[in-house]
Amino acid sequence: MEAFNTLLGLHVEPRELGFLQVCLRGIIVFVAAIVMIRLGDKRFMARKTAFDVILAFMLASFLARAVNGSAAFWPTIGGGFVLVGFHRAIAWLARHWHWFGNLVKGTANVVIRDGKVLTDQCRRNDLSERDILEELRLNGKVEDPSQVKLAMMERSGEISVVLRPGDAG
Repeated sequence: MEAFNTLLGLHVEPRELGFLQVCLRGIIVFVAAIVMIRLGDKRFMARKTAFDVILAFMLASFLARAVNGSAAFWPTIGGGFVLVGFHRAIAWLARHWHWFGNLVKGTANVVIRDGKVLTDQCRRNDLSERDILEELRLNGKVEDPSQVKLAMMERSGEISVVLRPGDAG
């Protein structure tokens, strides 16, 4: 076991880590991260809400500390598993209690209804007229809001577009 600790540089200062030690730590952390993602919820890697993005940033930052030696190796990896489990538990609670889901993940807002741009909602979501037109072109394949039955600023920050019947292309 002592040889393994030496191989990983578990008892040295971060600045004393050698190339091989950093590489081995990186490989172990990489494998641990794959296991964490498989045990965790797939959604946090799928560009969902700020709730999911926060986990991705925190997990990356957390695990990097195990590689560069600025934190204890095994406890940091263990902490990563706890973080992923905590995210999964919050997601489970959000799925079962709508109010909690809104608190953690946010809500969707209608920005166009029956061809009319709802300026209050656009302002609330910091959307300019150019932003709306860009999203209509990208997600609805239309240029004019009058062709839109419904457009929603989703919890993920993306805008979904439902075209009026006959305008779908």
